[in-house]
This record gives sequence, C-alpha cells and structure tokens, in this order.
Amino acid sequence: MNNYLKEEKFNSNSLFKNSLKGSQEVISNEFLKVKDKLAQRTIVDEINEDTSFEAVEITPFSETKYENLDDMLEIIQMECQKDGKRYIYAYDKEPDHTMHDLGPDDVQVKELIQIRNDKVEELCSKLQDTILIIIADHGHKLVEPIHLEEQYPEIMSMLERTTSLEPRAVSFKVKDGYQEEFRKVFKQKLGNDLGLYDKQEVIDSHLFGDGEENELFREAIGDFIAIAENSNKCILTKGDTEHKSQHAGYSDDEIYVPLIVIDKT
Repeated sequence: MNNYLKEEKFNSNSLFKNSLKGSQEVISNEFLKVKDKLAQRTIVDEINEDTSFEAVEITPFSETKYENLDDMLEIIQMECQKDGKRYIYAYDKEPDHTMHDLGPDDVQVKELIQIRNDKVEELCSKLQDTILIIIADHGHKLVEPIHLEEQYPEIMSMLERTTSLEPRAVSFKVKDGYQEEFRKVFKQKLGNDLGLYDKQEVIDSHLFGDGEENELFREAIGDFIAIAENSNKCILTKGDTEHKSQHAGYSDDEIYVPLIVIDKT
C-alpha cells in the first residue's frame, strides 16, 4: 500500500519500511514526521495504559518479534501461560505473501494453510482458559494489470502526482482545472472495469470507516478513488509492484474473510 503524506510531499511505499514508492531505500529511521498523526492508540496500547490487564503484540515488526511460524506459536503459548488476564495479538504474514506471488488457489498456498491449521490445532490442545479468534484482514483475487503510463497516457498526463493507496482502490490527485475532463476520460476508458468516486462521495460514504477524521485523510485520498468490483483489473504506475493476486477491491473474494473462534475455557 502506498500512502501520500502531505507534510513529507511524497508517496511512502510502506509506513513500516519508510521508503519511497518504487524504492527499498529507507528514508527515515524516525518513522517519518507524521508518526503521531497517523492513528489513534492501538487496542494493545489502550489495554496496557488504561486497565490493570496486560496486552502484547507479536509481529515481525513489533517489539515482540518472531522468527518463523513455530516461534510465533511458541511465544503465544508462553504468553497464555502467564498469570492474569491477557490480550495477545499475533500477525502471520502468510499465506498473504505467497498469495500475492502465486495466486490464492496455488498448491503452495493450500499447503501453507494446511500447515497453519494443523499447528494451531496442536497449540489449542495445550491451552486452557483461553479464547482464540483467527481472522484474515482481507481476501485475494487474481488480477490483470493496467499499466497507466503505457496504456492510458492521456489519463496519466492529467495527474499532479503518481497514484497511491492500492492497485484495486486507486487514489488520483488531478491537476487544477482537469477534474471534469479526468472524470469524463476515465469513465470512457476504464469505467467498465473500475468505479470512480470523487472526494466528497468518498467522505460521505464513510468508505474508510466512521469516527473522528484524521487531519491527513483528505489530502491522502486525493481528488478521486477508483475501485474495482466486477472486474479483475488493477491499476499500476511506475514504482508499483506487480503481483499475480491483489486485494482492496469490492469483489466477494476480497471482502469476505473467514472468522474462526475456538473456546478453550
């Protein structure tokens, strides 16, 4: 996911890696100047700061890191064995990582899922007084890329900066005076593949959720967002990584996710 940051005046390739779109070069080890403006406190922060209970986050990029799947599950088991009520959040980068490269139906993806199913079942046999909630943050869909600079240079020429957000939910910042022309040409050329929504429509629809609006939000979404729903298309511009499978569109494959609850109490 690419994010346009007004104060930094560039598209960040990853807010974890702090790199420019299309580059792996780290810009800042300080997580950028806008760190404190990006989000409210996490649920882990709220539990640790506002309650008498403890919470821990287990991810490849958090304070409590793991090396591999077995290591992650071992840390979870150790945390569950500690005294007192605890909230444990753990993030596994698979099978998402492999789905991007090979597609959601590849045999390697199915093997990764089966391995996780078996190992979590084994973990559950060792736990007591615990409720496990297993969920994905999104689905996946095989895609066909549209290379905007090459295939539709007239659309690209009307943009003030490169695209951002996701290939199947693309943000466009249009040059002054080109808004209506952009809308017309985009719908004519790509309207059958992606729905186009202007900034006010995005705001009014609460597409990004309810609650207090972040001060960076309106600049980050640009003037329009195009979202794929009934097609397998995605939009790429220079610097975007071309994956076999993507997400963030409106298709059922992307928005419906599994929810597994295991009660070991």
